[in-house]
Parts: sequence; structure tokens; C-alpha cells
Amino acid sequence: MQLNRNLLVRKLEPSQMWNSMVDNYLRTTGFYHDFTPMLAALVKRWRPETHTFVLPIGEVTMTLEDVAHIFGLPIDGEPVSGWTDSSSDFGIAIFGREPSVSHNAKSYIKLGWVRRIRDAEPLDTEESIRRYVRCQVFCLLGSTLFTDKSTAYAHVKYLPWLRDFERIHTYSWGAACLAHFYRALCRASRYDTKEMDGPLNLLFVWAWERMPCLAPVPRQMLPPAEIPVARRWSHSERTTASLSKTVETFRHDIDYMQEFEWRPYDGLIVPDDLHPHLEVCDIVAPLLSFECVEWHPADRVMRQFGYVQPPPRAGTDPAARDIPLDQHCIVLREVQLHDWTVLHGPWIAEWANRRHSRLRDLHPLPTWDFLPTAEYRDWYVRSYGHLLRLTGYVPHHPQPPSPQPPAPQPPQHAVFEPFPY
Repeated sequence: MQLNRNLLVRKLEPSQMWNSMVDNYLRTTGFYHDFTPMLAALVKRWRPETHTFVLPIGEVTMTLEDVAHIFGLPIDGEPVSGWTDSSSDFGIAIFGREPSVSHNAKSYIKLGWVRRIRDAEPLDTEESIRRYVRCQVFCLLGSTLFTDKSTAYAHVKYLPWLRDFERIHTYSWGAACLAHFYRALCRASRYDTKEMDGPLNLLFVWAWERMPCLAPVPRQMLPPAEIPVARRWSHSERTTASLSKTVETFRHDIDYMQEFEWRPYDGLIVPDDLHPHLEVCDIVAPLLSFECVEWHPADRVMRQFGYVQPPPRAGTDPAARDIPLDQHCIVLREVQLHDWTVLHGPWIAEWANRRHSRLRDLHPLPTWDFLPTAEYRDWYVRSYGHLLRLTGYVPHHPQPPSPQPPAPQPPQHAVFEPFPY
């Protein structure tokens, strides 16, 4: 099994990139905050056919519930889909001038240009204020929610939502963001892929909240969690030990983890406008964002919703079973004019029926008892036993011992023994 490879993080911070030859020197300064090793260790656990991570404690994944709490994005709304209009006239209508686009891909607008015209707006008229807001939202979409490998551009397909931005909250941006997240992980899991894009901040915060052994900051040093949960990690100082961790260290920590936060958001104060969106976070349905269609496998991670997890029923594996390969991981590379509401009509119809695809008639877990059933454990070991201990598949180099996580404080955590192999 080939497991030793490097995976580069692509994000909108080109000034933060450096030559890997100076890594060891940067570590000594205390200003080294590269999470690529953790990313590479997690990607090795990703299964594209199920959209889940295979961990020693069972299958887990990022769900709509995580997106709603970590980023505070709306879930219950219309799908983010429609025309991909690359015409310059549309850009002029949004920004008040012709956008500066990529020389290689005319359907991508330079985010640096958008920031410059945003900062130049005098904000002395209603239209000037509206242009400023459009620029701000476009930069948010391109640099945080739907980051791609360009690192400095965002696709023009989002422009129609900026014309009348008062209605933008009626769309499911959480589902669209999660669809891009799944797609990015599916691509990154291929051995020939050297870079990963997508909403990586979402992945990092999810991993830190769910798996304390991976977090760069002990839980007791963090401020209290509130929505959006990502906020409490934005200015936290990393420990010296976390800066020295390598891929091998993270892989070992995952292999022998004994703690996973199955319900990390219980007890959080939820804003009134977010309550309706949490009612549809446990759906088993397609997630859509223009050309991107990915499956939400809530039925494979029921323990994350507080239910007993049975083995998958015959005929339902994989979770992305109904999405044809020619519609999985589509990339918009050239100027295109498509109406994705037509091309993806059946998926949009299924999304419209999402409230009927929720997890129903299930057995709730006993209070704070997230141990798997014997039936699930047997199926899981038979199916994935060869993937649950990855440390032995790569050359091992002595690493400094990982800091011990703080003792769990019941009933906040579920502590259990890892599966025997």
C-alpha cells in the first residue's frame, strides 16, 4: 500500500507560501502554522464511494449539522443552481465595470481586483453601498466557502446571486459548501493528486472539535463555543508540541484515538434564524452547487445524530450510489453557458423532497453511550479492518510523544476502547 505522499494545501494566501526547505527553521520561530500533515493523514482515511472517513471508532463524516454550526450557514433553502453566465456584461452589471479575469480561464475573476474596487467605493450613494456588499460577498464565496486551486480567482457563476443579494439567504449555501468539500476530498484521495482545494478551514475546525487528539490547542484553553464555532479557533495560540507534529504523528494519533466527540454542539445557544435549518441536517439526499452534485450520507453516520448505527443495508453501498460518474467531480474549466437546473433536474427534485428523506423511526442511543453494536462492529471490521491501522504501512521514524489530551469530563465526551484487530 502506497501511503507516503505529500498533499499541498491550496488556499487564498499566496503570501503565506514558502519553500519546504526552510520548514525546520520556521518551526523554531513559533510562527509556523502549517496543518498540511494533519490534512494528509485525514485524506488517507477518506472513502470517495461513501463520503466518510474510516476511523478506528467507525465511519464518521462532515455533515450539514457541522456546516451549520461551524460556519453558521443556511441549510434549508433552494439549491444553489442556475445559469453559469460568463459574459462581461453581467460582470459590469454587478461591479459597475468590466471585471479583471484570468488569462487562462475567462470565467474566473481576480479576487485581488474585486478587493481593490471594493475598497475604492466611496459609500456615498445607495448603489455604491450595494456594489461594496456585492464585492464583499463575492470575496467570501471565492476565498472561504468555494476556494479552488487558482488561489486568487473566483468563478463568475456566483454573480447572479449578487444582483439582488437581499434574497441570497433563501438558498442552501451550507449544502453547496458541503458539496464542494466532499468533491475536494474525493479528488484529493486520488494518488496522483498533489494539491487540495475547497473549504479547508471547515475541515480543520471539524477535526479539532470532533477529535481532541488532533487539536493544536487543549480544550480548556479555548474560549466557550458559540455559533459560528469556527470563531473560537481563529485567534487561539498553538502549543509548541502541535507545531512539531508530522504526518506520521497524526497518523499514529488517529490509529490509536480513544475519544471522539459524537455530539459536540449539544448545549450551544442556537440563533433563532438557524433553528429551522437544523431540522433538515440529517437528510439522505444529494447536495448541489451548479455542476457539483455529491451525496449526503447521514444514514452511515447515525451516531453523529444520536441514533444507533446498524450496518448498511444490502444494495445501499456506496452512499454516492446514484450519482453517475460523468456527473461526479465535474470541473468548469472553460467559458460555459449552462442551465444547471435543467441538467440536474432530477437531483434538484430530490432536494426539494428533502424533508421526506430525513432519518426516521430509529433507535436513539442510550445517554452518552456511543459504543457501536456488536453487529456493526463485526461488519465494520470485516469491511475495513485492513484500513484501521495505517501506521504500520509506512516507514516509521521516531517522533516526540504527542501531548496527552486532558481527561474527559463526563458527560461531554464518549470514551471507549478502539476496535480489536
